[in-house]
Amino acid sequence: MKSSAELTIGELAERFGLATHVLRYWESRGLIEPARRAGGQRRYGRDALVRVALILMGKEAGLGLRSLGALLSTPDPMDHRDLLRGHVAELEQRIARARSAKDLIEHALACPHRFADCEHARDQIAARIPPVPR
Repeated sequence: MKSSAELTIGELAERFGLATHVLRYWESRGLIEPARRAGGQRRYGRDALVRVALILMGKEAGLGLRSLGALLSTPDPMDHRDLLRGHVAELEQRIARARSAKDLIEHALACPHRFADCEHARDQIAARIPPVPR
């Protein structure tokens, strides 16, 4: 078994369950930078394992590649506190919308009325209809 210091693009992709084109795309965006061997073959070391893990964690947290690029452009992602604070606010909004959706679905499951006859559903629908423009 090869050490993690000499992974090919295929080995790195397989290790994380990714397609190689994903790693190539991330490379084109400046998120990862492989060493090059004879013939231009990409080689990835331990730092690439950490980098890919960070990218995946950031994507799971809902960060886009542009934001991830900014966060990973410095030795310490905490150098971008404003970006992180903005993303936390965005996550809070998504969480609130998800909670509201969950509440509505739970109400629908427990409601003895047909959807069209449910006062709660009608109120929710009315709240989503924009006012008449002036």
